[in-house]
Amino acid sequence: MLENIDLRLLMVLDIETVPQYSSFEEVPGQYQTLWEHKTRFHRKEGETPAEFYTRGGIWAEFGKIVCISAGIFSIYKDQVSLRVKSFYGDNERLILESLATTLQRLSDNVILCAHNGKEFDFPYLCRRMLINAIQLPPQLNTHGKKPWEVNHLDTMDIWKFGDYKNYTSLNLLAEIFNIHSPKDDIDGSEVHHVYWKERNLERIRAYCEKDVITTAQLILRFKLLPLLTPQFITIVD
Repeated sequence: MLENIDLRLLMVLDIETVPQYSSFEEVPGQYQTLWEHKTRFHRKEGETPAEFYTRGGIWAEFGKIVCISAGIFSIYKDQVSLRVKSFYGDNERLILESLATTLQRLSDNVILCAHNGKEFDFPYLCRRMLINAIQLPPQLNTHGKKPWEVNHLDTMDIWKFGDYKNYTSLNLLAEIFNIHSPKDDIDGSEVHHVYWKERNLERIRAYCEKDVITTAQLILRFKLLPLLTPQFITIVD
């Protein structure tokens, strides 16, 4: 499978997001009303908008990106390796500009890859770039393109095999393909607490990079190639 995909053209991405404010009480009044309206069908019975606000990072209109990790494959003498770099911090605009600049330097033929990327990572990146007045790089700008012209690869979409009702987490796929789990420290539901309460961006960065590495390993499994051993994975500072 994926025989026509050249690993050297892939950029594997993962983003970590949080609500724009540390608590619902800090959200400006009009945004509180809009949040209440937006989430009315998502909250459990009896759950208040304030109690639900820890999930604010899910929506690009109410959240922000605090980390983007990206992995690039290389091949030397038939040995595949992976380099991973992260853009992270409190200034979302700088994070997004760093990614946009990186993509502008690369070929337009670069294929962006993420787990559930078509549903979450790619549209979230586009929305937050527009909100921050950043021009979309060609690899993310899908407006007006035909489906076969969009160079996006989604490992969850691949695993569906046309089954649109099937959602499979990266953690589950890692387990069944015998890939070291990215969830050995925190999971996505804890990023809000780690960012706003612990103020531990390094912990979030490490978690984001593990997701990128796991997604890259999953691509190798899909291509029936051996998994990468640690000496062929490089984290770039």
